[in-house]
Amino acid sequence: MTTTAPKTGRRWGRFALHYAEMIIAMFAGMFVLGALLDVLGLGVSHREYPELGYLIMAFNMSVGMAVWMRIRGHGWASTLEMCAAMFVPIVPLFPMLWLGLIDGGTLMVAAHVAMFPLMLAAMFHRLDEYAGCAHQPSRPS
Repeated sequence: MTTTAPKTGRRWGRFALHYAEMIIAMFAGMFVLGALLDVLGLGVSHREYPELGYLIMAFNMSVGMAVWMRIRGHGWASTLEMCAAMFVPIVPLFPMLWLGLIDGGTLMVAAHVAMFPLMLAAMFHRLDEYAGCAHQPSRPS
């Protein structure tokens, strides 16, 4: 048996752990900051204002992920790439909403579904960073 298999398994385990951490941080940001905005009376109805509601929610999710990525030692480039995955789905979805092809509910569902593979794509783009040692800060970027 070679030592490559355990090392490879650890790399993919670190990659999967980071992906799970990003999902948790994303939802934490969405719920915590969303609740804070509601308490402050600044919440936005997704039904009435789907574009604004989505942008605020994407921002809240991005804050959660960015905070956690910076704590974990990731550079700004990789952090911003991960946050971009929250906003990229609006590129085709907003025009579809404006043309009446989808409604606000469909926009929210489709955007959330698209975020997960987009986050993976951002991670595969920097595979060495995300599959590297989970406890060592990455190179600043």
